[in-house]
Amino acid sequence: MSEAKIEIKIGEIIFSGEGDQNWLSEQLDKIMDKAEDLVALAPSKVPQQPQVNEASHQPADLSDHTEIASQTLPSWLRSNNADTVQNTKFLATAIWIEAKGQKRLQTKDVTSALSNANQKRLRNASECLNQNVKKGYCEKEGNQFYVTEEGKRSLGIN
Repeated sequence: MSEAKIEIKIGEIIFSGEGDQNWLSEQLDKIMDKAEDLVALAPSKVPQQPQVNEASHQPADLSDHTEIASQTLPSWLRSNNADTVQNTKFLATAIWIEAKGQKRLQTKDVTSALSNANQKRLRNASECLNQNVKKGYCEKEGNQFYVTEEGKRSLGIN
């Protein structure tokens, strides 16, 4: 006699069996006959998506923030304590660039601005962007991104 194994999941119910092939086949038929009842008894749990406040994921309007655009990047970073923490440095630099009038950015815009201002470069700008996206501070749009209202508020900008 040959041994067989089976594992089947219906909803949150898992059946696993090991034994003779004919016996397993009979058990599987019984389970399949009751599949609808099993799903009703213990439906699959759908992972909850975090609720996103749509208003906070709108592009930040920085057009009226001339006090940001008038500062040099190094002084802007220092004033926001953003010259050491990588993700904060990335976000603050992106906000500074947007205040200068550029609405959509790429990571190279941030790295170029830091380089042009003789600032220490970021270890991994793409990872900084991803971390800021996870926090809801930036939003990707194709190969570009923008800072959200939530990102702006995280640095105390109203």
